[in-house]
Amino acid sequence: MNLKLIMAMVADGKTQAILDAARKAGATGATVITSVRGEGLRPEKTFLGLEVTGQCDVLLFLVAEPKARQILETIADAGKLDDDPGAGIALQIAIEDAVGLRSQEQTILREIEATV
Repeated sequence: MNLKLIMAMVADGKTQAILDAARKAGATGATVITSVRGEGLRPEKTFLGLEVTGQCDVLLFLVAEPKARQILETIADAGKLDDDPGAGIALQIAIEDAVGLRSQEQTILREIEATV
């Protein structure tokens, strides 16, 4: 199976909009890891030793390779990742193999075959 893992690290206020947009673009599911912290070029300021950075979520999408770029661009648009500094980042990684996809396997295979 030709699969890609799309990973998005986004401000928690953007999570639901990104999940909805990715689903409409063809993602068959997602895993959300909540309450993570990231750091950009400059560390965020602290107030009396407490960090003032917002919470981030990590969204994981395992998608058919032919749909990956479209889903990635949809995520970027929905989260305004290229427009709002600190909104988050998204990337895709090639997946060699995966198990545990039985409930989604037929849909993913149809998406791959449709582009061949």
